[in-house]
Amino acid sequence: MTINDLGNLVLFDQNNRSVWQSFDHPTDTLLPMQPLLEGMTLRSNSSFTYRSASDRFYFTVLSGGLSAYVGSAQPQEYYALPASIGNNSYITLVNSSLTVFDAASRPQILLNLHPLWASLFQFIRFESDGHLRLYDWVDGDLEMMLVPRDVLQQEDCDYPTACGEYGICSGGQCSCPTSNNATYFKQIINQSPNLGCVLETPISCQSMQDHRLVAFPDLSYFYQNNSIEAQESDEETCKLSCLRTCSCKAAMFRSYGPNAGGCSLVKQVLTLQAGYSVGNNSAYLKIQMTHPPQTAKRRVLLGPLLAGSIALLILLIFALWVIRRRYQEKDEEFTNIPGMPSRFTFEKLKVTTNKFSNKLREGGFGSVFKGQLGEETVAIKQLDRAGQGKKEFLAEVQIIGCIQHINLVKLVGFCAEKSHRLLVYEYMPRGSLEKWIHYKHNSTPLDWCTRRKIVTDIAKGLSYLHEDCRQRIAHLDIKPHNILLDDNFNAKVSDFGLSKLIDREDSQVMTRMRGTPGYMAPEWLTSQITEKVDVYSFGVVVMEIISGRKNLDYSQPEGSVQLITLLQGKAENGQLEDMIDGNSDDMHLHKEEVVEVMKLAMWCLQSDKNRRPAMSLVVKVIEGERDVEANLDYNFFDLSPAISVPVCRSTSSAVPAASILSAPR
Repeated sequence: MTINDLGNLVLFDQNNRSVWQSFDHPTDTLLPMQPLLEGMTLRSNSSFTYRSASDRFYFTVLSGGLSAYVGSAQPQEYYALPASIGNNSYITLVNSSLTVFDAASRPQILLNLHPLWASLFQFIRFESDGHLRLYDWVDGDLEMMLVPRDVLQQEDCDYPTACGEYGICSGGQCSCPTSNNATYFKQIINQSPNLGCVLETPISCQSMQDHRLVAFPDLSYFYQNNSIEAQESDEETCKLSCLRTCSCKAAMFRSYGPNAGGCSLVKQVLTLQAGYSVGNNSAYLKIQMTHPPQTAKRRVLLGPLLAGSIALLILLIFALWVIRRRYQEKDEEFTNIPGMPSRFTFEKLKVTTNKFSNKLREGGFGSVFKGQLGEETVAIKQLDRAGQGKKEFLAEVQIIGCIQHINLVKLVGFCAEKSHRLLVYEYMPRGSLEKWIHYKHNSTPLDWCTRRKIVTDIAKGLSYLHEDCRQRIAHLDIKPHNILLDDNFNAKVSDFGLSKLIDREDSQVMTRMRGTPGYMAPEWLTSQITEKVDVYSFGVVVMEIISGRKNLDYSQPEGSVQLITLLQGKAENGQLEDMIDGNSDDMHLHKEEVVEVMKLAMWCLQSDKNRRPAMSLVVKVIEGERDVEANLDYNFFDLSPAISVPVCRSTSSAVPAASILSAPR
């Protein structure tokens, strides 16, 4: 490896042939004589002020010239410099100028950044604020050269982040949107209006019925000078399209006449312009309505009633605690578990399940039976006597017994009597997710709205485990079999027998390999794991939900057995739509939204755990508050071939039972 005189880092093989060079992989900087070919991109560097700028700005070479864009999920062009870029031509920095070199013609100066300064010791950097800047070494110091004002900016208000998100720019001054003295937005920092505004009430995809559009006449958007508008016949159609799409944060409409107009649905609202003179512009910003507060009279009546109810509840809890303490069985193995759920005798659960006659499902860990405790229907998991060990059983009781979340299955109680080990859960009528996406439980496949809701519920449950508990909890066995559904298809994470507690001060823990082939992250090979292994498994489950097939399907042709391998090929060839469940017409009607969630799954499947998002960030992406990382590595690493036992191919679509690698379940 060597750095040549131009600053190009070159890697050679044993035959002294160049196999890689840094000039082919530009980042935010362009050196003199470094070629920018068609398709190459400079991405803005990061800074504290522009917290997500590395995701926002990029400067690229197209066949028609140079273009600067802002955004990743919905790239928006804010600067263009026409030029003819062919297969044999490229753009580079020469004597303070961006110059086009073509083998068939003389060099052509495309843009002179600093006409009075020329040096070999200079470079261009694409900054976090979206500007190109020219730097030079002068007397041993790095100095920034002034560049013409028209480079990537015409006027102050044409710049996409001149006033930050939701900021209104007028004559170079920034403010937040207001309508009829109603305040829907506030400044991020009062003393810095140029940093933008945020909604007083964040937009939630769970309450789309409360979404409203607030009209702001005579406001335009910075990119409406460019041709990325969708043609709509009228404003009402434009507004309705935005209200029906949760990821849409604003509808921008420009009227060209009685029956002609341009509509732009914006996912990320950057700087708005006031006083734009061309055309009849209107901005419709989406807000989240909140329900009005109760009247003072109702609050007065509610206060004593609430206080009395709380007092009664405290007395009832105390009475139940005294009774339980009086009759509680003493067992040294379990007395030290905090937040202990109810403990049942084996005989009691035998009666509850009518002698274990109604079996719900069966797995490698044992069987699950339906039971009745008073008026409450429960699911009772009876572990095999030679199955889950005492350590795993204690882990499941302790972990799930101490946490409460709407997307985690509630542990009602347990039984630990001699060799009998049973867990009593809330009953989930629709069973596991597995049968709904793998075996086509009925003739009608799940629609996209239901599948998206299931994905959201799983993400929220994992986010709670990873970030909202006193200790981080890594589930370590996320798969459709361990996702249960209630009557309304609300999804809940279950089966915590393999879970691991991780102290907040620990970056990772050492543990033996555990989990199910096909869902295990690459870092299991080192046994040094974090909660990011669940993020990887979540990505696999999302792809199963979208595709309607198992991640390992030995009935498929050889090249399609592994879902992740198939996904990699489709992603590299731009054929992600082929991965959508072919049995669902509804899925294809929402294919653009489905593909966005598929990209989120690929973000979770990154081989490098540090490049995977946290589950709280995943939730924000699903709810439209954040865009998916644009620069994804499609070289997914599937651990399955390294740990799976070869299986003979059969005509059945069923996959052999998964091996649980830590201990019998």
